[in-house]
Amino acid sequence: MVTPSFQPRTGLASSGQAQCLRCIMDTSAADISFDSQGFCNFCTDFIKRIEAFQPSNEAELARRLETLVSRVKAEGRGKQYDCIVGLSGGADSSYALYLAKEQGLRPLAVHMDNGWDSELAVHNIENVVRKLDVDLATHVIAWDEYKKLMQAFFDADVLDVEVLYDNAMLAVNYRLAKKHGVRWILGGTNLATEGMRMPADWNWFKYDKKNIRALARRSGIALDSFPAIGTIDFVIFRYARRINWTSFLDYVSYSKSEATALLTSKVNYRPYPYKHYESIFTRFYQGHILPVKFGIDKRKLHLSTLIMSGQMARDEALKVMERSPYPSDDALQEDIGYFLKKMSWRPEQLAEYLARPRISHALYGTEQPLWLGLEKLGRRTGLLKKTAS
Repeated sequence: MVTPSFQPRTGLASSGQAQCLRCIMDTSAADISFDSQGFCNFCTDFIKRIEAFQPSNEAELARRLETLVSRVKAEGRGKQYDCIVGLSGGADSSYALYLAKEQGLRPLAVHMDNGWDSELAVHNIENVVRKLDVDLATHVIAWDEYKKLMQAFFDADVLDVEVLYDNAMLAVNYRLAKKHGVRWILGGTNLATEGMRMPADWNWFKYDKKNIRALARRSGIALDSFPAIGTIDFVIFRYARRINWTSFLDYVSYSKSEATALLTSKVNYRPYPYKHYESIFTRFYQGHILPVKFGIDKRKLHLSTLIMSGQMARDEALKVMERSPYPSDDALQEDIGYFLKKMSWRPEQLAEYLARPRISHALYGTEQPLWLGLEKLGRRTGLLKKTAS
């Protein structure tokens, strides 16, 4: 690998950043590097992951799905549910729930409500669970508590405000699996639409309960309705209780466009313009806060994954990147107004926040070294392989 500054064949993005000639990742990712063909490490690693995990033929893929479904059914026999499916209202999680029902499973749909669901997300969740006739468990975090936690993250100027949602979502799914004696959580995560590795400086460790608690304590916030999960909690859920979280959509030939069309036809699903826009805050965070304050546009990663999985042409992705992350400026202004009102901010507060420099999560305390240490120990002892089946 050579660094971008010595890469003559690497293209230039519109911002002047060196860009991969195969996907559209560029030097806005600090840990990017390019080979002699101008191909980046992100798409090269993605190809290796696909080749290592995805079967080479449909028959083998179908066999793997049948094996997984049979195991989920067997281990859930005699219980009210045999699996948990987290449901955000997005296409991936909605299709995971649809697939579970199609395969004859008895899923419990689980939704984590942090107060930022879009009206469209609420519509999609209601339609999916009603049409598929599944039970829905919703964990609601008290808005006053969540608002204070978000404010603590904003005041700290850390990158990943979405750690709050992601951590709570993980915790809720594992806790409900424990409550119902379920050993399988079937996630809508998948290689086809989100399998490209996230750049190291584009998000933060999602099981960092220590970081969340440290920032909450810094602002005098008690975690009452927030269901935080940390490294030790994960170890207990995964290895003591043997609860498996698996990327369910990796067991089928998953096409996001085909899945969206099917959901639209079968359950009256209504699609979003971009990935993860079922949450108003996620839309505002990814479409405005990340690009303006942190110089990060996650569409590069999402679209690059679609390019590498054959679901989008590179030229088409480049055209998408010429447009704003928002469908229109009016939509952006509407979300700014909504954000200001919901967070009780003045416009100048938002401007001041966006202008301040980034501060690392690690400066406030983190359990990431513990996670990495246990992960290293698991690989060395073979424990990870033994418990992966």
